[in-house]
Amino acid sequence: MPSSSLIWLLGGSVLCLTELFLPSAFVCFIMGTSALMVGLLSYLGIGNLWIQVAAWLLLSTTLTILSRRFLQPRRRKSLIQDAAIGETLTEILPGQVGRVLYEGNSWRAKCDDHKITLPSQQTVYVVRREGTTLIVMPDNFLS
Repeated sequence: MPSSSLIWLLGGSVLCLTELFLPSAFVCFIMGTSALMVGLLSYLGIGNLWIQVAAWLLLSTTLTILSRRFLQPRRRKSLIQDAAIGETLTEILPGQVGRVLYEGNSWRAKCDDHKITLPSQQTVYVVRREGTTLIVMPDNFLS
């Protein structure tokens, strides 16, 4: 029967190679790298099988969490890059939802300042999007 270090090294190699053929957002690669590290620890004679399995689980979990935190690009809260111009179709009362014409379509919208009333046909800046509702500010308020 092969030694446990050989099994860890073969398993780690298989997991790392699996990432080449079945991309899994580096999960297989991270698990394979963890298995290779545990294989080296096993070769040095550190721990029995249960300690090795626990070390592999701990390494895999830690490296996966760290890779998600540091390797993924930062996401913006909104798909709207910069303030864009729209026009109110209906009056938007303080804290209420109205309609805005933005990029040729009618959108639900509400004012970012809950104390301002926006009249109909007023030019507004779209400052962000929350789901399907645009958050707007009057053009004279931001200038």
